[in-house]
Amino acid sequence: MLQSFNEQNRDLLININGELVHRDRAGVSPFDSSVQGGDAVWEGLRLYDGRVFKLREHLNRLTHSAKALAFETIPSHDELIEQIRRTLEANSMRTDVHIRLTLTRGVKITSGMDPRLNQSGPTLIVLAEHKAPVYDRAVGATGLTLATSSIRRFGPDQMDPKIHHNNLIQSIMAKIESNAAGADDAVMLDQRGFLAETNATHVFVVTGGKVETSRCVACPEGITRATVLELCARHDIPNAERDISMAELYRADECFTTGTMGEIAWVGSVDGRAIGGGGIGPVTMRLRELFSELTSREGERVVG
Repeated sequence: MLQSFNEQNRDLLININGELVHRDRAGVSPFDSSVQGGDAVWEGLRLYDGRVFKLREHLNRLTHSAKALAFETIPSHDELIEQIRRTLEANSMRTDVHIRLTLTRGVKITSGMDPRLNQSGPTLIVLAEHKAPVYDRAVGATGLTLATSSIRRFGPDQMDPKIHHNNLIQSIMAKIESNAAGADDAVMLDQRGFLAETNATHVFVVTGGKVETSRCVACPEGITRATVLELCARHDIPNAERDISMAELYRADECFTTGTMGEIAWVGSVDGRAIGGGGIGPVTMRLRELFSELTSREGERVVG
C-alpha cells in the first residue's frame, strides 16, 4: 500500500529544537546521531479534534526508550507537549493529523558511534502532517493483503523491542519483500517462527469470537494494541496474548492490524489465503466502533 501526497502538507512547518522551519528548508546536522547511526527514539501520535489520544502513554514510552539507550538529557513531558502544541498551532491543525515525534541523542563533535562524542544534548523533531488513517482501503471490499517476510524480528536477547528506536532496517527490508509480492504489508515472525507483527503494525486474530495477539517478545509495546485489549476486557470480549503460529493465522475467522497511523484495519488475505469469509468480520467491526467512540471523547487537549 503506497501512501499518496496530501496537498495540505505542501507548506508544512517542521519543529526542530523549537525552531519552526518550512519543510523544504528543514534539516539536521550530518553529525546528528540519527544520521550517524539511527541513534534516536520516536513516537507516532494522532490528533482528534484538538486532543492527542493516549498522549501520556506515548510520551512515557519515548522516555523509557531514551532511558534504555542511556540518553543523558531527556525533555520533560511538559516540554514535549509545548513543542507539539506550537507545531500544531503554527500549521493550523486540529484533527486528522499524525505527529511523528523524534528524539535523537544529539549532535556529535566528530563522526563516530561513541555516545561520549555527543556533548550538546538531544535533538527534538516534531513533524505533524495532515494524514487520515492510512489503511482506508481496509474498510472497503478487500481489506489488507499481507505476505510473510523472510526477515525475522529480534527478541530481547538481541535487540529489545521495548526500545522504540529509529533503526528500522528490519522493517524496511520486510517492506521491500512485501512490495515485491504485491502485498500491502509484510508479516514478520520471531526467531522461533511464531507471529511477531507486521513491518508497521501489530496483528490480531479472531477465532470463535476470541481475540488473540502475540506476546510482546519480538514486537514493541503498542499503544493501540494495548487499547484494543483494554476494550476487549471492558466489553467482555474474550481475549488473550500468546504465541500464534502461521497456520493459526491462516485459519482464523478474522484478522486485523493495529497502530496509531492506521488505527484498526481488517486483513482480507495472508500469503494468498483468504481470511474468514472474505469480508470484515463482526468482532473487528465491533472493535473499530468501540475504538472510534473512545477517540471521539478521550485524549489530552493540546490545541483549541
